[in-house]
Amino acid sequence: MGMGPTAMGSKIPNVLMHNWSPPCPSIIKKNYYSSVKREHSGRLASQSLVIETNVTGTAEDQSVARRLILLRHAKSSWEFPSLRDHDRPLSKAGQDDAIKVSQRLQQLGWIPQLILSSDAVRTRQTLEIMQQHVQGFLEAEVHFISSFYSVAAMDGQTAEHLQKAICKYSRDEILTVMCMGHNRGWEEAASMFTGAFIELKTCNAALLETTGKSWEEAFTAAGMGGWKLQGIVTPTSCT
Repeated sequence: MGMGPTAMGSKIPNVLMHNWSPPCPSIIKKNYYSSVKREHSGRLASQSLVIETNVTGTAEDQSVARRLILLRHAKSSWEFPSLRDHDRPLSKAGQDDAIKVSQRLQQLGWIPQLILSSDAVRTRQTLEIMQQHVQGFLEAEVHFISSFYSVAAMDGQTAEHLQKAICKYSRDEILTVMCMGHNRGWEEAASMFTGAFIELKTCNAALLETTGKSWEEAFTAAGMGGWKLQGIVTPTSCT
């Protein structure tokens, strides 16, 4: 049976009219301001969170100076001609030079956090002497890389090889790396990184610098020729 106009009209039935009363204006006002207050507080909390996130992100994105030391091993001895080239030790003069250069690098504040070295006897002994005389070299992380010995004899390959090794073994928090090896590769790499001819005699260290949030970014941004040469440390410059 359908419902008539009276049931569906705009008039409120008597039974409902008997129990209905208009809401108190003070209650409406109180509920309104409570709703607005909650909404306003939510907006402020959301805005504070956004501001805090932006500040943190800015600090993490900052580029920092990254320093690279390219050190050629100290002078080796030819006293034992039967030894393989790989196995030749340092001469007495080479030992003295290693002490001088390690102390000079300490004076300049160029102490590496990561050391990548050829595994040849003369490079190992150069590092051992430096570690004996300067605590900072002893505290550095060290990796001996056999390919550093062979790549130094290959034309045009050392710079790229060093870049790959540094990016493999370093971390973003490491800001100073030292690579120890041989000529002609080390001379060639220093020249390619800086875009200037650099001569590295035995126990000479080229000090290079660029910036980047990571070592990968530093190498990409500087490219070949973009590193700044901050100086060359030699045994004679230490006296």
